[in-house]
Amino acid sequence: MRLLILGGTEFAGRALVEAGLARGWDVTVFNRGRHPVPAGVTALVGDRTAPDGLGALREGEWDLAVDTWALAPRVVGESTRLLADRVDRLAYVSSCSVYAWPPGAAADESAPLVDGSAEAGDVPYPEAKRGGELAALAAFGAERTLLARAGLLLGPWENVGRLPWWLRRIARGGPVLAPGPEDNPLQYLDIRDLAEWILGAAGAGLSGAYNLVGEAGAATMGELLASCAAVTGSDAELRWTPARTVLDAGVEPWTELPIWVPPVETAELHRSVYQLDVDRAVAAGLRCRPVAETVADTWAWMESLGEPPERPKRPGRPSPLGLAPEVEARVLGL
Repeated sequence: MRLLILGGTEFAGRALVEAGLARGWDVTVFNRGRHPVPAGVTALVGDRTAPDGLGALREGEWDLAVDTWALAPRVVGESTRLLADRVDRLAYVSSCSVYAWPPGAAADESAPLVDGSAEAGDVPYPEAKRGGELAALAAFGAERTLLARAGLLLGPWENVGRLPWWLRRIARGGPVLAPGPEDNPLQYLDIRDLAEWILGAAGAGLSGAYNLVGEAGAATMGELLASCAAVTGSDAELRWTPARTVLDAGVEPWTELPIWVPPVETAELHRSVYQLDVDRAVAAGLRCRPVAETVADTWAWMESLGEPPERPKRPGRPSPLGLAPEVEARVLGL
């Protein structure tokens, strides 16, 4: 297979490149050239947002292109229109954020969607991803387009900072605010499992939308944090604290305490993040590796770098991610 990744050196793109190389595919990446590409990859350089920034893509043919773009949908449209006659199939890495709020229980791919435009410029993340879907469909058509609506993604190369924040905090040791309940069921997907599924599904000719995240309850918050403590060798003391106590202290789920969303007190958000219906993707071969493996490999990657990179902040994204030490101490009564 001749594989083209639009991106290819960070998180999802990097995982897709590694998965393609492991299959023995001919892998090409197109990006701004700010990060080195893995050995064995053909690198094309260009800025998709610049005038004539797609020049390096004007020649070449591929069996599959994968686009991970998350900003202005018109950029997806410009790129996919250029490639539509020279690429057999397109996979667009979208997001479950495209579903209208509030989500229903166990939302599947038929749930209502946010409005979006394929020609939009800078818009909020849900509208950007929906617009990206529409742009991909307009260029390649429904039969040649695979929409991977990703949920919470963790694993090596993470440039969002959710699991890296927990690993750094627990590695620091001492009393750690562990937000309850300990058996809070999570729903996430290792980025490498996302990459493997996309390449397998697209290679098999699948099309349409798929919720792409692991099965609900495959791991708990307790198992995640225990794995962090185990791989870091830390003397951290996980102090499990009721969700109501954490929320009453003004701590924000998901942002100040990454990954964590309590199941009752913020029920709509919990449904949106941790109760998605993934039956369609599972039936099409989706598998999720154990949380201990995801945590261990993420820590190994972090240690190899010294300090993992973080994605540039988007408008509306809270900054910085994670709980301030003084707030943690206050909630724990230290």
